[in-house]
Amino acid sequence: MSRKSKERSVKDVLVALLMGIAPLIAALGLTGTSATTASAASLTEVTNFGSNPGNLRMYVYKPDSAPARPAVVVAVHYCTGTGPAFYSNTEFARLADQYGFIVVYPDANVSGQCFDVSSPQALKHDGGSDPSSIASMVRYTVQNMNADAGRVYVTGASSGAMTTNVMLGAYPDLFKAGAAFMGVPFGCFATTDGSGWNTACATGQISKTPQEWGDLVRNAYPGYTGPRPRMQLWHGTEDEALRYPNFGEEIKQWTNVLGVSQTPVFTDSPQSNWTRTRYGSTGAQAPVEANSFQGVGHSLPESGMAARAITFFGLDGSGGTGGTTTGPIHATGSGKCLDVPGFSQTNGTQTQIWDCNGQTNQTWTSTSTKQLTVYGGAKCLDATGTTAGAKVAIWDCNGGTNQQWNLNSNGTITGVQSGLCLDVTGASTANGATVALWDCNGGSNQQWHLG
Repeated sequence: MSRKSKERSVKDVLVALLMGIAPLIAALGLTGTSATTASAASLTEVTNFGSNPGNLRMYVYKPDSAPARPAVVVAVHYCTGTGPAFYSNTEFARLADQYGFIVVYPDANVSGQCFDVSSPQALKHDGGSDPSSIASMVRYTVQNMNADAGRVYVTGASSGAMTTNVMLGAYPDLFKAGAAFMGVPFGCFATTDGSGWNTACATGQISKTPQEWGDLVRNAYPGYTGPRPRMQLWHGTEDEALRYPNFGEEIKQWTNVLGVSQTPVFTDSPQSNWTRTRYGSTGAQAPVEANSFQGVGHSLPESGMAARAITFFGLDGSGGTGGTTTGPIHATGSGKCLDVPGFSQTNGTQTQIWDCNGQTNQTWTSTSTKQLTVYGGAKCLDATGTTAGAKVAIWDCNGGTNQQWNLNSNGTITGVQSGLCLDVTGASTANGATVALWDCNGGSNQQWHLG
C-alpha cells in the first residue's frame, strides 16, 4: 500500500496497541536512547543500504568482539518504538558483545512507528514495503560487513514479532531462524483495503488448519524449495493487544511449514508460570519451540528472554556457530552428498550418497544435542545397530545415543553409541551407494564435511 495509506492506518493500529505496548515499555525501561553496553563499539546508522521501498532507517551494532565472519541478528521494534530505543533497552547488544554477532535494528519511519505486515506487497517475496527494506539491510550487511549469510536470524516484539513471522515466511532464503515475542501467524494481519489493522486477527478470531496456514507461507515465495527457517514463539495468556489464540495458530503454521508433528516431543516448565514445548526434536534448537506464560500480558520480552532466543539461534556456543550447522553433508571421496532416497520420510529408510542438489532431503542440521536432523528436524540420522555394517537410516527423533553423532576435526563422523564411522559402503563413488557404520580406517569414503 502507499506510504500515505500506511500513515493513515497507523492511527488505527495505535488505538489498539498502545495500551498493550505500555507494559512492555515499562518492563523494558524504554525511556531513552543511550547505550547500556560498556563496549567501545556504538550504534551506527547506515544510509544507502539498497532498495528501500518502506523508507526505513537502518542502525547497526557491530561489537568489538565480532569475528572475521560474524552472525547477524535483526532485532525489530514494537509500535511507538525506534531502532535506537530497542538497541538501548533490550539485551541484544549486550549479548552481541558476549558472543560476537552483529545486530541490525530496522527503524519504522511513519507516524506511530509500526511495520507493515498487512499489505499484499509486504506478504510477498521481494514484493515491496517494509519487509523488502529489511531484506535489503540483510543483504547489505552480508555483502559489506563480511557477515555470514548462513547465520542470519530475526527477532522482534509485538509489531516486530509480526514482522519476524513475515520475514521468515517471505524470505526463507535469508534467515536461518526467528524468535517472535507476542506475534501472529504469517498472513493473519493481511488486509486489502489499505488499512494496517486487522481486528479479527488481533482479537484471536482467525483460525485456520495447519495446511491453510502453511500454504500462506509457501505461496509467499512460489517455487522456493530450499530449507525453511526454524521458529521460536513467545506469548502471554493474558495478552490484551494480540490475543493468546494467535499463539496456537502460529504453532499450527510453523509445524506445518517445517513438516513436523503438532504433538510436542518435549515439554517442561523453566519456571512456575512458564510452559515450554518443542516440536520435531527435543534439543535447544528444535524446529519449533513455543513458550507460553500464564497470567502474563503484552509485556515480553522480560529479562533473560533475549538470551533464550540467542540459545535457540545457536549463537551462545550451544550449537549453530561457525556457519557449519545446517547444510549438505558432503562425502569427500565422491564429491556427492548424504541423501535420503526419493525424499522419503519413512522410518528406516537407509541413507545414500547422490549428486548434490540443495534439496530438503540433503539438508542436515547438527544440533546442540549431537543429532543430525533432516526435513527441518522432522527426522534424525539413526544408527540401526552398533556393529560394522549396520545401516544408517532416518527415524523419528527420540534422543537416543544411536541418534547422536560426533563431527570430528579429522573429517570423520562417528556414532556416539558405537564409536564407529559413517562409511560409504565399499568405498563406492556412485549415486545410490548406501551409507552404514564401519570400523574407522582413514579412508576417503569416511571423510565428510557439513556445510
